[in-house]
Amino acid sequence: MNGSALHEPHAPASWRIALPHTVAAVPVARALVRTALAEIELSADCDTAELLTAELVANAVEHTRGDSPIELVVELLPTGCQVEVHDPDPSPPGDLTVPDPSCEPDPWQEHGRGLLLIRTLSSSCGHRPTESGKAVWFRLPVVPHQRRSA
Repeated sequence: MNGSALHEPHAPASWRIALPHTVAAVPVARALVRTALAEIELSADCDTAELLTAELVANAVEHTRGDSPIELVVELLPTGCQVEVHDPDPSPPGDLTVPDPSCEPDPWQEHGRGLLLIRTLSSSCGHRPTESGKAVWFRLPVVPHQRRSA
């Protein structure tokens, strides 16, 4: 038996789920990301992944019309994780990848910081067209699990 086989990186795994086009989708999406990242020994920062996933899902619910489901895709890769949210609107998501310097978020407003958080906290982010609309995504790098002291 080849000993190097024991040290190969984990094979990519993915989860895909249709979520309702309502705010009820946000906690379901967070729970799915938490569960997915708990599956592997090396993962991305779970708290950050949950936060950014919640932002993407909330944006999809708020900024797209209709009652078509929103799809959440979580991919675990040897280099980290990628989370995508698919929605039926083909329009690009505001200033996700090219921020408008004249549109700084107002610290007193309840909305307007989601895309800034995604740009700032992810290792990369973007969007792409799909057959039924668009997918907005972010990536987080692998980090070792921290052991909790008893």
